[in-house]
Amino acid sequence: MTVDLDKYFARIGWAGDPAPTLDTLRALHHAHVLAIPFENLDVVAGGVPSLELGELEAKLVGSARGGYCFEQNSLLAAVLEELGYGVTRLTGRVRAGARPGEERPRTHMVLAVEVPGTEGRQLADVGFGGPGALLEPLPMIPGRERAAGGRRHRLLLEDADGPAPVHVLQAHRDGDWADQSSFTLDRTPAVDLRIGNWYTATHPRSPFHRLYVQRPLPTGDHLALDGSTFTRTTPDGTRTRRHLTHPDALLELLETEFGITPPPGFRPAIDRP
Repeated sequence: MTVDLDKYFARIGWAGDPAPTLDTLRALHHAHVLAIPFENLDVVAGGVPSLELGELEAKLVGSARGGYCFEQNSLLAAVLEELGYGVTRLTGRVRAGARPGEERPRTHMVLAVEVPGTEGRQLADVGFGGPGALLEPLPMIPGRERAAGGRRHRLLLEDADGPAPVHVLQAHRDGDWADQSSFTLDRTPAVDLRIGNWYTATHPRSPFHRLYVQRPLPTGDHLALDGSTFTRTTPDGTRTRRHLTHPDALLELLETEFGITPPPGFRPAIDRP
């Protein structure tokens, strides 16, 4: 099965040249991140998001919905492969927000992308969600910095002499570099992606049983919904927060600020402030 590229391009609001070049990859990545929000409504409702391409396309392209990393990057991988890029699916660990010394499970998916006629590979990730997320791909060269959309990123290499060197994605935030995620370069087959997706959606201690919605804006603002607390972060780092006190207000916020039409019957919980 293949992706309907015309519908995908319309969904992300992109009308450029689809030739598999580095410029096209950067433009698609940026447009995808701005158009399709990070969200976990299905998990909050007690379900497991499907990674079947037809169902991914129906949800992320054919409706006003988003998804989390396994969904978003699986869709992008299929699009890029259809356009002629080489794509290797990888899994890693989220480090943003981790305690010192904490090692989290491999529950994050990223892509290593080969651009025809171009040396090296590009790190693509449209499913991280947070304010330290990539807006455009990053060259997979340790120490190489790249700025895009007001955000700066770099890769570092840990355990370079070990059997599986660890690549660490860092974002420059609040005047310093902060780890966002880490991964190795061993290919993750589809069966392992399905297990990671199932674990993330069903494990009792998974953080995704709590509502998380994220969206960067073309202005550089970043919107985040954590439970029932809505935060807007401006490019200069200023944060404003608002706590929602009724499910109807939260549902309206999903529609107006994030462009999400919740599934029928979805009724979010309200946290105490």
